[in-house]
Amino acid sequence: MNGRPHIVITDAATVSRGAGDLDLSVFEQYGSVTAYPLTSRAETAERISDADCVLLNKTVLDAEVLKHAPHLRYIGIFATGYNMIDLDYCRAHGITVSNAGSYSTDAVAQTVFSYLLHFASRTADYNAFVSDGGWKNSPSFSPFVFPTFELAGKTLGIFGYGAIGKRVAALARAFSMRVLAVAHTPKTGCDEETGAVFTDLDTMLKVSDFVTVHTPLTAETKELFSRDVFAKMKPGAYFINTSRGGVIVESDLRRALESGHLAGAAVDVLTVEPMAHDCVLFGTPNLIMTPHIAWAPTETRQRLVGIVTENLRNFLVGKPTHVVS
Repeated sequence: MNGRPHIVITDAATVSRGAGDLDLSVFEQYGSVTAYPLTSRAETAERISDADCVLLNKTVLDAEVLKHAPHLRYIGIFATGYNMIDLDYCRAHGITVSNAGSYSTDAVAQTVFSYLLHFASRTADYNAFVSDGGWKNSPSFSPFVFPTFELAGKTLGIFGYGAIGKRVAALARAFSMRVLAVAHTPKTGCDEETGAVFTDLDTMLKVSDFVTVHTPLTAETKELFSRDVFAKMKPGAYFINTSRGGVIVESDLRRALESGHLAGAAVDVLTVEPMAHDCVLFGTPNLIMTPHIAWAPTETRQRLVGIVTENLRNFLVGKPTHVVS
């Protein structure tokens, strides 16, 4: 790169809501910046054609697109996952790719427990009951409209025991829950810090009152949570996915909920995002759906921008960090 690099941000709107939210002008100190709110597939090749550095969240950069960017030397990802990047092409053409790891641990763990607390305490449902005048018309001071239960003593199964899975286990311990964990690299014994006991998938499914998924989307995890796996879960259990939509077969999750085998589920991610108009999970009974926002608190996104900024700065001085390719 000669002179100030040209930095292209392809989907700034996925990181900052704009005025009054996060300021992305921090990148201007490292080069000339062209920022687009969003970039469609058809627009990508042209928009990165003269870029030296590309910063992105979910824009797909495969070989078909990357071949139109002859000056590109660096890709910085506003995310931990990098499945949208053709790493083989990048390696072959000397393009460094850096991601942002462990920025959303607290935020995602917090969202998991927002689901758990909803299932246990039904706060939103009781608020709606009161707002609709139900308490005004109740003969009892404490109307038992929705069943509730304590988290204490329940078993939480965690599939994927990285930073997020471990933080979820720590929160579960604070609620006096029993924790079982399935790690990507099989482990035995227990994590003395969180109390999580390592086990195999079938055992975890059989005894857990809640199962929460914290795994990357890989060839091994794609559609892992399908009809057979849901059938192995404890009757009346709850399923939570804040990882990647592709780890579940969405029609099979709907079937498990409609049959009553699962008491409820919560998902923050889908196979197709934004949600497709014909999404099979839309309208499923006893399902909470949030639009991929577990990672998105203001503090979390500020931390993310800080990591991406540091990665870019380190690359430009010849000391790249968080390199995945």
